[in-house]
Amino acid sequence: MITRQELIKKYLEFFKSKNHNNITNSSLIPTNDPTVLFTTAGMHPLVPYLSGQIHPLGKRLVNIQRCIRTGDIDEVGDTTHHTFFEMLGNWSLGDYWKEDAIKYTFEFHTKILRIPLKKYAVTCFGGDKRVPQIPRDEESFKIWISLGIPKERIAFLEGGVFESKDNWWGPAGTTGTCGPSTEMFYWKDNKKPTPKVFNPRDENWVEIGNDVLMQYIKDKKENYSLTNQRNIDFGGGVERTLAVLNGFDDNYLTEIWQPIIKEIEKISHKKYEDYKKEMRIIADHIKAAVFILGDENSITPTNIGQGYVLRRLIRRAIRYGKILNIEINFTTIIAERVIEIYRDYDNLIKNKEIVLREIDKEELKFRSTVEKGIRQFEKLAQSQNSISGKEAFLLFQSFGFPIEMTIEMGKERNIDVDKKGFEEEYKKHQELSRTISAGTFKSGLADHSEKTTRLHTTTHLLNEALSRVLGPEVAQRGSNITTERTRFDFVFSRKLTNEEITKIEYMVNNIVKKALLVKSEELSYKEATSSGAKGEFGHKYPERVSVYTVIDEDEKRGYFSREICTGPHVKNTKEIGKIKIIEQSSVSAGVRRIKAIVEDQLKA
Repeated sequence: MITRQELIKKYLEFFKSKNHNNITNSSLIPTNDPTVLFTTAGMHPLVPYLSGQIHPLGKRLVNIQRCIRTGDIDEVGDTTHHTFFEMLGNWSLGDYWKEDAIKYTFEFHTKILRIPLKKYAVTCFGGDKRVPQIPRDEESFKIWISLGIPKERIAFLEGGVFESKDNWWGPAGTTGTCGPSTEMFYWKDNKKPTPKVFNPRDENWVEIGNDVLMQYIKDKKENYSLTNQRNIDFGGGVERTLAVLNGFDDNYLTEIWQPIIKEIEKISHKKYEDYKKEMRIIADHIKAAVFILGDENSITPTNIGQGYVLRRLIRRAIRYGKILNIEINFTTIIAERVIEIYRDYDNLIKNKEIVLREIDKEELKFRSTVEKGIRQFEKLAQSQNSISGKEAFLLFQSFGFPIEMTIEMGKERNIDVDKKGFEEEYKKHQELSRTISAGTFKSGLADHSEKTTRLHTTTHLLNEALSRVLGPEVAQRGSNITTERTRFDFVFSRKLTNEEITKIEYMVNNIVKKALLVKSEELSYKEATSSGAKGEFGHKYPERVSVYTVIDEDEKRGYFSREICTGPHVKNTKEIGKIKIIEQSSVSAGVRRIKAIVEDQLKA
């Protein structure tokens, strides 16, 4: 048997032996990315470097990244899908290419993890007739053949550039870096012999890894050309890999799930064998909720954005607890087991009290109305074949039922729910989160648009101006940037006066008018802090970091602001435009929040 810790250690040590540097496990909650609610993959924090920015730790990187994928929430309940998971990741940023990437993956799987060749199969990009300039990936095919993989165990998947995405990645937005991928599969069924011919649609074949081969650039006219910097991105789920290595065809039988499952069995007085789906959903959702609440950029349950996802996870777990007839408040009991399993995450131990308090508070809030809500739903279901938007909104507003829960309950009774009508009702009562209206539960990668870039640099200027106007008490506690505004949280004991806000705006806009250069450099963390670079309090930085400096020769020290950051940034402050602070509020005791926009976003 191999444990999670052993798997992670083997992976990191193997790629360190191939001259890869271990990078920081990033927060689950991105602070400067308007396109996603959570970190969805190990590549997510690396988008600037995949686009050409120099990484301070070099061209070969490796890490274990915690991830949340909300697109899989409805899939949870089977043996392999999870909302929270850990991803094994290694990257080449313009360094080694397909042959080395595939050989490294193959060596790790077959030599280090000792996966037998008879249980191994791969897929390659099969081309897309609609994009003739991109051929099928014969190069990867030949490399796999040279490593001893039989032709029958290599499947070409076609038509992936557009709809199906089979063996194709990207671009993250409408334009940018993209390319084919090659995936690795493991035959999980120990009772049946491994078939000679590989069929990737057979559920007994489980994907355990994927090498993304970024070699193309897509432009605004949907033309594809070869990129100047070719990148490799490998991703492999810890949960799936751990299961197959230990001979399980069910991820929930491994050591990172069993203590949770056994606790659910204990408090429900039922067996996992009889209630697999229900127990998997409870275990998955509470684990994801614990990691979101325990994150260094922790958020709490709300009705919009990330907080809505968190609320949905906790409430869906409680509903399935009701199906198991669990009458006690149980979420904190399960949360304690999760924290015990992942003791190596310092942030979970540090924030344990917050995690348990918030998850218990949400359960108490929901339990007080859930029975009445279920009765109301049953009443509607008995008398009609569909539930209107107004009725769905009533369940949400009066009983706290997320629309997804109402839809799920409707499916169980073959009753349609008018989601569009619900959203119209919701808009009448409060402003919808932009991400929800656009599809909250879809994943994506960073948007480095012009507006986002301008607002990112604006955040640095605001940080410095706040310190100068309000004093040394000010310290960053987090930020969030969309294409519409920047939000900045900072330590300060009181509400800002109108005079202070005016001074801050004037100072920042003066820096914009001065048209100052923004310089980027890579330094050791010690060099960066010694040179005056600011960092976010409590954030763990790698040994080498990127530092952005707004050069100002009028200052004694030679700059206006200097911060540790990964970008993106403007090259000159004149690109930003006029800045205006539009809102301030209190986040918690001693922590304030401001929101700001730039000139072309001001209303006429």
